[in-house]
Amino acid sequence: MNMMESKVLLQAFQEQQQHDNKNGTSTGVSIDSVKSAIAKMVVRTERFQGRVRKHIDDNNTEFMPNHTTPDMFLDKCSSLCDEIGELHSSVSNDGLAALNDASGELANSSRDLRELLLGLRVSEHILKLDDLFQCVEEAKATKDCLVVLDLMGKLRGLIYSDDSNHIPPDVERIFQSLECYESIKVKYHVQAHLLQQQLQERFDRLLQLQSKSFQTSKCVTLLVSKDESQLQDIVTALFQERYNPAKLCAFLLQECIEPLILKPVSVAYNEEAKDGTYLELQLSYAIKEPTEATSAQQQLLRPHYTDVFQHLQLLWQMLSSLNCSLNNGSQHDHVFALIGDHVKDRMLELLVEQCLIPAVPESMEEYQKSTLRNDVQQFEHFLADMCVINPDQDVALTKFARRFDTYYRNRLSARVLATAREIIQRDLQDMTLVAPNNLPVNIANDPFLFPRCMISKSAQDYVKLMDRTLRQPADNLVDDAPNPLSGVVGLLLEAYIDEVPKVHQKLLQSIPQQSALFHNNCMYLSHWIAQHASKDIDAVPSLVKMLQSTGSKYLRVQINYQESILMDIMSGFEFDNPHTLGTAPLKLVRQCLRQLELLKNVWQQVLPEKVYNSSFCELLHPFANELVQRVFKLRDISATMASELSDLIDVVLEKAPLLFHDPNEVVQVRSWQKLQQLKLMMNASLKEFTELWCDGAGPLTANYQANEIKHLIRALFQDTDRRAKAITQIV
Repeated sequence: MNMMESKVLLQAFQEQQQHDNKNGTSTGVSIDSVKSAIAKMVVRTERFQGRVRKHIDDNNTEFMPNHTTPDMFLDKCSSLCDEIGELHSSVSNDGLAALNDASGELANSSRDLRELLLGLRVSEHILKLDDLFQCVEEAKATKDCLVVLDLMGKLRGLIYSDDSNHIPPDVERIFQSLECYESIKVKYHVQAHLLQQQLQERFDRLLQLQSKSFQTSKCVTLLVSKDESQLQDIVTALFQERYNPAKLCAFLLQECIEPLILKPVSVAYNEEAKDGTYLELQLSYAIKEPTEATSAQQQLLRPHYTDVFQHLQLLWQMLSSLNCSLNNGSQHDHVFALIGDHVKDRMLELLVEQCLIPAVPESMEEYQKSTLRNDVQQFEHFLADMCVINPDQDVALTKFARRFDTYYRNRLSARVLATAREIIQRDLQDMTLVAPNNLPVNIANDPFLFPRCMISKSAQDYVKLMDRTLRQPADNLVDDAPNPLSGVVGLLLEAYIDEVPKVHQKLLQSIPQQSALFHNNCMYLSHWIAQHASKDIDAVPSLVKMLQSTGSKYLRVQINYQESILMDIMSGFEFDNPHTLGTAPLKLVRQCLRQLELLKNVWQQVLPEKVYNSSFCELLHPFANELVQRVFKLRDISATMASELSDLIDVVLEKAPLLFHDPNEVVQVRSWQKLQQLKLMMNASLKEFTELWCDGAGPLTANYQANEIKHLIRALFQDTDRRAKAITQIV
């Protein structure tokens, strides 16, 4: 029974059904005819499904050699589906109800017809899969990767019920329950793996990445096929097959991008490699850094940012034939966007931290000439145009450009402070004379002059550094531009105050010249601040006060130390014999004077004259006072000892004035007159004592108390009425 016979029988059945409905009668012959048509259709369908089942089993279960093709089955399946569908739809719902009433067996045959149609739909679904597998093999033979990729996509949709295929739920359910379903999935995954493997092999031939390491260097070679059409087809197919570019990205980042940013790299580009079929980029660089390289040497080894930009642009441009669109053509669906996801964060971090920030200008002159900010912006546009970065999200370069002035101020300040730290480390004893014509008489007429003295050359260099710091903005900044070094001078001075005592601590404590020079340095810096008070310097009064107090403090510490040395020497001043002085006291006094002479040799040409004089007055006062106190401890002074004490004091009176620029300055020593009067009293008579006291109005009263004079009279003179009378006059 062919399709034409089915149609004739169905038409007769419909006409008979309409006649029976009109007359209220039914015809058994018509029912038998329909039943016969359905039965014949069942036989044909079962015979066809048997042949299809054998074909499917051979291909997907037994994997036997099979000479049949799915095309012949698909046409027959489609024809049968159409016949069954038309046969089934020709019987109206009312007709089916009548059939059900007339014959339950015929109704069952109708339902069987529907099941046959469903089975045929499943067979058709499997035959489509088989046909696609065969098309894949044919496309692979022609090496048309995009066609293969499209076919694999259709296979995936049919096997895993992609919504775009509109597979009926019953067909999907039955298909997935079949024994061959798992075999078909395995076959699909084998084909997908082979496809990806073949694509990878072809990709590796079109893009060749090589790295050769030597003892101290490395050579990296990139070869890109000039067959751009084939390369883009392979790349598109590869990435649509969920290709993982991690290995490619790791090579680009570790072997190319990082060295180009961090190292001096020799770059060679060849457009006619391998007989003109490939582009070649070769990078050569050292792989071992000098272990003892200083930061300055490392700075010199760092490539200039313009070279880094140029080389990175060359790298991305050479690889640009890979940068095809994978989906809808938007910027974020390009291959470079996927590669960028793996490399851009590290690349941008290294660019900013290791390349751009070190390239920020360190002086105003460099700042005025610098094109760094514009170059960074142009390079960022290049990366965005190449889809390596998303300019809306990857804003590291934008932030750098926005903060360029801040980086410049910080870098300039850091350079100035680094120079300051280097100056602070220098030896204080490397000194020079300043203000040679500003003598005390000149200072008296103009107190704003800095006095003649010696300062450390480092202090002079420190002032020059601050001068340059203040002068740069005034000379080079455009109108209304902020001072990039605002507040830096204050930091420099604070650093000097804090760091010099730490760096030179031991020498400041033990070497008098060091403390004198540090005192002068501080005064020199405070004088410089006063001269520049109108400039942009923060907290001028407090800085002046801090410098002066710090310099005076360390000079005071040294004066106290020298005083302790004198007092330590004088601690051995004893009178072993009540009748004669002996040689020991004189030796101790001469030792103190020699100590002061040594200090004079160190300080006289270093300290300003006024400071020098006041310092020696402070040292001579305790020395002379201690000598007086030692004499007053004697209860009995013989004439011989009095004469020897007079001579001893005379040594001090002769030598001490020579410690000053002007010997007359010695009178500024507070205990000087007291010592002179003691010498006078060692040779005075009782009458002279009373005259010098003069009832409390004489010269002795300026330095001595009445009880001290009475004690000295009792020690020098024997107990007589004349002594008693003289003592009574000392009141």
